Amino acid sequence: MHRIDTHHHIVPPFYRQWLEKRGYDAGGMPIPQWTPQSALEFMESHAIETAIFSVSTPGAYVGDAVEAREMARRVNVETAEIVARDTRRFGFFATLCLPDVEASIAEAHHAFDDLKADGIVLMTNTDGVYMGDPSLEPLMQALNARGAVVFLHPGALPADLAPGVPAYVADFLLDTVRTAVSICKAGWLESYPNLRFILSHAGGFIPFAAYRIARACAPDGNVALGMQRLKRFYMDTAVAASPTSLPSLFAFADPSRILFGSDLPYANAVRAGAFTSMLDAFPMDERQRARIARENALTLFPRLQRS
Repeated sequence: MHRIDTHHHIVPPFYRQWLEKRGYDAGGMPIPQWTPQSALEFMESHAIETAIFSVSTPGAYVGDAVEAREMARRVNVETAEIVARDTRRFGFFATLCLPDVEASIAEAHHAFDDLKADGIVLMTNTDGVYMGDPSLEPLMQALNARGAVVFLHPGALPADLAPGVPAYVADFLLDTVRTAVSICKAGWLESYPNLRFILSHAGGFIPFAAYRIARACAPDGNVALGMQRLKRFYMDTAVAASPTSLPSLFAFADPSRILFGSDLPYANAVRAGAFTSMLDAFPMDERQRARIARENALTLFPRLQRS
């Protein structure tokens, strides 16, 4: 198989140092080391032909709007240069600079037109603003006009941590659910049909609790409509390809909307490899296996289709 990894993080040294200087970690874990060579080594070991890079939480905004614009541009330029060296092996989701909506629209246009980005990465919330917030409608309009693929990555909840429970354990999953519900309630899926949203980590706990969540995703608690909306999201397998997670994911998701993800290097090579091995060992028909590995991603990134 020749997988396409839609959840693979890039951590340029300057970006890691910037976050560490400001006291950020990776949801309770150290910011990992990353190099293009380490990415390729993992890819070769796990039949991954192409990795679509993205930054993880907190993205480019850590409280200063000017700094966020500068960091987003620097990360995007650096990433684009790495991708340009081998566009068959690499792609990238461009980083924006929310909560500055106008600057984020400008950065998205620059990323698509000048840097040849494959899509956009957005945090599930920025400074407590979720993706269905009315203030973000101009951004949704602009991204819809570009037919953008939008990768939604969880971040810290806008609340204090529970004592002894790192953010990556539960808060990231909850934040994914929160932003998905907010998108559904805002009507973005109908108003902006050219947008394709990817939810990290199999959609948090959406597959397991879909019928409960769906009531909040449509007017008048219409569960059927809420389920239709939730099923329009793509979901990746990053740190979710386990014998307990996959049955719920497969029972809920449209088979054409499940993508392979590794979460490297925030999931280190051993952990990411273990989840990949669990995915490979899970019983499924070969058609579904091929869809998850590659075919579903090709509908989002047709440039990766082999000639």
